Amino acid sequence: MAQWDALVDAALGELASRSLLRATRPISLALPPAPPETFPGPGPWDRAAVEIRLDRATLHQWLAEGGEASGQEEELGEKLILFSGNDYMGLSSHPAVREAAAKAAQEYGMGPRGSALICGYTTYHKLVEESLAELKKKEDCLLCPTGFSANMAVMTALGSISSLLAVGRKPAKDERIAIFSDALNHASIIDGIRLIERQQEAVVFVYKHCDMSHLDFLLSSCSIKKKVVVTDSLFSMDGDFAPLPELVELRRKYGFLLVIDDAHGTLVCGDNGGGVPELLECESGIDISVGTLSKAAGCQGGFVACSTRWKSLIQSRGRSFIFSTALPVPVVASVQAALHVSRKERWRRLLVWRHVQYFASLTKLNITSPIISIVVGSEEAALRAGRHMLRSGFHVTPIRPPTVPPNSCRLRITLSASHSSDDIKRLVDALAPWLSGKHAKQSFVEGHSEQSYVAASKL
Repeated sequence: MAQWDALVDAALGELASRSLLRATRPISLALPPAPPETFPGPGPWDRAAVEIRLDRATLHQWLAEGGEASGQEEELGEKLILFSGNDYMGLSSHPAVREAAAKAAQEYGMGPRGSALICGYTTYHKLVEESLAELKKKEDCLLCPTGFSANMAVMTALGSISSLLAVGRKPAKDERIAIFSDALNHASIIDGIRLIERQQEAVVFVYKHCDMSHLDFLLSSCSIKKKVVVTDSLFSMDGDFAPLPELVELRRKYGFLLVIDDAHGTLVCGDNGGGVPELLECESGIDISVGTLSKAAGCQGGFVACSTRWKSLIQSRGRSFIFSTALPVPVVASVQAALHVSRKERWRRLLVWRHVQYFASLTKLNITSPIISIVVGSEEAALRAGRHMLRSGFHVTPIRPPTVPPNSCRLRITLSASHSSDDIKRLVDALAPWLSGKHAKQSFVEGHSEQSYVAASKL
């Protein structure tokens, strides 16, 4: 991607000429002397990741939502099985993750409190960045406070290229960045795009969900030279994968920058947990890979895996990174432990996918990931389904607008290595009233995609 390397180098040169290039300077903290202990199979701690309790007041409030309150809540137990979280690997309750956070807190408290460019960046942060760069097979990595802030930082840094190279004026339309965004991309991508569009740094094109013919048409019709395609890798509401190999082929054809948000694929997909690009064998075709540490890593934070030149630009122009306090040291220590456990306890990843196969065999649904979307239609129907699941002993949150378009409300179910086969069997039994209408699922999903494309096109 020589064109984009030259553009980034030119932008970095302009920043350097204005003394605006920024870099992190790690505060030295002693790292743990030995890697944490790992285990050959599930332990009792795994249940803590999926067994939760709600107090009586919360139970009553949830069951009363939608106007169907009754005395039945008095008969309910407070213990529920969680099927609505994103802790796919069950690492949030792992002894190594707990111990790493506790030891770091005992030693350093929360660590230096400031932004990464001021004093919040430590040798712990640097170690995690190196581990994530290795995992994603990228030259470098930038640790961010959240996945949301990571996407925002990438988008604002992208937009800044137009302004930096225009020097003292607003970039003309043909000097802006042309961004092509999937209709079902995450809100953090959409908000970042909105921001740089309003700054007159980008022109935005929304392509129909995973529709490569539509994207090809938009790309071929666009005369702007600086093109970027951005997509989720594994979509959070439908559980389907972006066609990354086809996107990589289009990248070769048009020379665009390919940015992915691998939030739901990192640690879950691929033999080594490298994410959807590893699974689909196209890692070298991804230019920038954004991710989160609050899902399969079971901790908190976000990251941008990229080249060193891109990292330099993002940490110098990504406002959500620059103006946010860095992650606390105990959180970063727990992330490093989680990454180690993920490498060593490969059985966790295999178990997640075994659960996916088991759920599919029980329901006969054509599911392809640990994210399962049971579309029920109206908000009233979704709330009713959520109450039924609650009474059945499961925490499955109904998903409603604005997260999804009207009349595509759903039960969003996620599978974790911490679930048992019995958990899944009982869940499927409780879902029976909605699984009997599974033939309607595809039409709902297609409707969701079309409604989202229409809405996104107006952004």
